[in-house]
Amino acid sequence: NKLTAFFTDVIQFPTFTQKSHSKRSVSLCTTHHYTISFTLSSYRMFQVMRFAVQEINNSSLILPNVSLGYEIFDHCSDKFNFQAILNMISRNGSIQVLRCVNEYLSKVIAVAGPFRSMESMTVAPMFAMNLIPMVNYGSSSSVLSDKWKYPSFLRTTASNKDLIHLIILIIQHFNWNWVAFVSSGDENSQNGLQLFKSKLKDTKICLAYAKELNEMSDHYEILQQLEGLSIEVIIVFAGQSSAVAFIKSAIKHNIHSKVWIAGDSWSLNKNLPRLSGIKAIGTIIGITETVMPLPGFKDFVYLSQTQRNNRPSTCEQTPSRQTCNQACDLCSDVSPEEIIGENPSYSFATYSAIYAMAHALHNLLLCDIKGCSDNVTVYFDSNGDPTSTSYAIVFWNQSGQAEKVGSYETDPTLDVPFSINNTQIHWYADQVPVARCSPECSEGFAKKIDGLHQCCFQCNVCPGMTYVNYTDDPYSCIDCRKTEWSKPGSTFCTQRSVEYILFTDPIAITLMFSTGVLLALTLAIVILFALNYDKPVVKSAGGPMCFLLLGCLSASSISVFFFFGKPTVTNCVLRYFLFLLFYTVCLGCFAVRSFQIVCIFKMATKFPKIHSWWVKHNGQWWLIAIVFVLQLLLLTTVFTASPPTPVNDMTSYRDQIILKCAMTRTVIMFLLLTIVLVSLCFIFSYMGKDLPKNYNESKAITLYLLFLILTWITFCTASILYHGKYLQLFNAMSVLSSSYSILFCYFLPKCYIIIFQPQKNTQQHFQGIIQRYTQNISSK
Repeated sequence: NKLTAFFTDVIQFPTFTQKSHSKRSVSLCTTHHYTISFTLSSYRMFQVMRFAVQEINNSSLILPNVSLGYEIFDHCSDKFNFQAILNMISRNGSIQVLRCVNEYLSKVIAVAGPFRSMESMTVAPMFAMNLIPMVNYGSSSSVLSDKWKYPSFLRTTASNKDLIHLIILIIQHFNWNWVAFVSSGDENSQNGLQLFKSKLKDTKICLAYAKELNEMSDHYEILQQLEGLSIEVIIVFAGQSSAVAFIKSAIKHNIHSKVWIAGDSWSLNKNLPRLSGIKAIGTIIGITETVMPLPGFKDFVYLSQTQRNNRPSTCEQTPSRQTCNQACDLCSDVSPEEIIGENPSYSFATYSAIYAMAHALHNLLLCDIKGCSDNVTVYFDSNGDPTSTSYAIVFWNQSGQAEKVGSYETDPTLDVPFSINNTQIHWYADQVPVARCSPECSEGFAKKIDGLHQCCFQCNVCPGMTYVNYTDDPYSCIDCRKTEWSKPGSTFCTQRSVEYILFTDPIAITLMFSTGVLLALTLAIVILFALNYDKPVVKSAGGPMCFLLLGCLSASSISVFFFFGKPTVTNCVLRYFLFLLFYTVCLGCFAVRSFQIVCIFKMATKFPKIHSWWVKHNGQWWLIAIVFVLQLLLLTTVFTASPPTPVNDMTSYRDQIILKCAMTRTVIMFLLLTIVLVSLCFIFSYMGKDLPKNYNESKAITLYLLFLILTWITFCTASILYHGKYLQLFNAMSVLSSSYSILFCYFLPKCYIIIFQPQKNTQQHFQGIIQRYTQNISSK
């Protein structure tokens, strides 16, 4: 018994009747594209289907005792489309859509096809009503993966999402970002365009131009628009007829030096590579499912041709209303060589669709009360798509052959699913073409979008203290953190170096050693003056005031040690407190000493009462005490309210953080007293400029004051011009210079007289000088 069923552009399994004593006959139904214009590629798929059915029927391993039959009709014919499909899903001339699925029996139990996505989307809901499986071999629209809409749809060809992903991988591999997408009006092409646009969101690729081809399209205008936008890479994801017509127009209008990425519908086209001028349009790279060999198919085609030649060219309906379903008047002119050499893109998908249904039926027939066989040869995921697909990337070489240059596997378990051998591709310019709206920015330049596309931009250098991160955001200059710095045009920030004077710094060691020497000299002078305390030189230098002066000088010099090391609140306070307090006392002593000199030589004769009062009440000590107490109160008040604190100077140098002690503006309060004392010293010293040459301490004090003023003017100038870590050294040097100027200008000359000119260190010598000066004043 042989059951008759239908074959659409889809393959279907019909119902069957089991006969234990004979091989059963099952009909399948598929549709193919036999329109008025004969399509050789569809005819090849038809022959592959016939070959697969014959191979299964001749096999003892698959469906033993069951024969598959088939009927093919042209689904592209609007006249018979739905009539045939409705007939397939009907029972006794009616379709009972409200019956339970497990109780409903249709004429077919599975369908293969149709080839195009739109046709599959149209008929799939009809078969889904009763969950009749549709195993498709050519419809790649991702919409068909929606199991809510198409629950019974499966396919052996890959979804568009894999094809589009592969196209994007190719574009990214060659570092292109300025491309055009040319599609046609069919559902498959439009779905590809939508997927391409959606996937671009996560890439750096810009769709510069998109156009849909139709019968009314002006190819010349489209090609001119592509030229005007300087687009070098054109993706032609269109139906075969639309793509072929567009490429022919490109040849006709002398379009040169482009990269054409061919969709799977025409990547293995056999006629285009033979056209004159095809090489001039540029480089053609195609994508297609990997062509799998079909052993025995060649012999089958030759045998079928022989059998066809031995029967009438037309078929007539027999009285039993059986149909000769392989009648095709246009097919008689096709040679076996043409069929074998035609585009094999969908051959294996067609072959797999037939075998998928055959194995499913085979396993179903093996089911018993214990369960069903788990022998599976074709795997589908939860969306009805194949779990893995192998793609080939082809290059149309100089001989007109589609040469495989790369591959892509959708199997997620593979380590390297995508690969291209660049050396196999011979570019029209002998190198990989550049397809970018704007040339890539140099290192350290941020992109500024120029127009609507992110691929079109201007390059602006990032200023210092900023950087550009091409991975995260190539369009912005990002500020460095406060502890970092960068040069103009940087792609990263560098950690700033933290700078302060270490105790081990050679200059710091030199200054500390010099301070030690000063303290030693001070101690030696104290001893020398103590041993010669009753001598005129010591008395003329101030007597007991000299020891106070030397003691305060030593205390102020100790502040030098607190200028080194990492600044803390303690050493910030001590470096300034010790120097400003004790050095102010030194200035007070000199102010008093200058005033005393003037009193002795000038005021004693003119104002004896004032001089007598000064001597009687120890006016010099009272004045020094007042200076000390006043400065102590000022320093204590100011340092308590706003003490010098360690700060990180991040503004002076972009690559350094200078650790220093910051003084507030209130420092002027205790500097005022110092300035007043210096001014008084200078005034009194100047008043005594005409004192005896051999007894003129005012000149020594004046010389010291000049050194002092010069020292701090130099430091103030340096602090204005320089803000680095060595400014602390300049400060310490100024403190040390101020101390040494007292020793060299005031004390060392007196030490020299005590040690080397003892004849001048006598009472008679000093009295003679004073008497002569007094006589000169009186005579005037």
